[in-house]
Amino acid sequence: MSTYRKDADAIAQLTDEQFWVTQENGTERPGSGKLLGNKEPGIYVDVVSGEPLFASSDKYESGCGWPSFTKPIETAHVTEVHDSTHGMIRTEVRSAHGDSHLGHVFPDGPADQGGLRYCINSASLRFVHRDEMQAEGYGAYIDQVEDLA
Repeated sequence: MSTYRKDADAIAQLTDEQFWVTQENGTERPGSGKLLGNKEPGIYVDVVSGEPLFASSDKYESGCGWPSFTKPIETAHVTEVHDSTHGMIRTEVRSAHGDSHLGHVFPDGPADQGGLRYCINSASLRFVHRDEMQAEGYGAYIDQVEDLA
């Protein structure tokens, strides 16, 4: 099993938007994220720590303007924090080891899949295609990714 941590070298390689979102709790504009329309099989990992966060099999189109997932790939990699900024009460989602701001979780997801909607910024994620998962050290999660072939 890999060790995931906040990596200064990875932070130094972030784009301005990735830094703003992950390190300064920013939010990308709705509909602007490069992973919003991604339908390829694979997993989504923290752009800073590399910890696995979400599987493509749990991604769905919610219409909110950000990638949405029904659950984390492994709950130990995601933390939830009370967020009362912007005049709202929400639950912020952060990566457990990288401490990256990911987005928020809401109780309006598909009822038949647990009822949650993890609304996540593309800028906080790196997508690892199913074909690359083994080589990149994520082979243990292949069984959680649908085979679209």
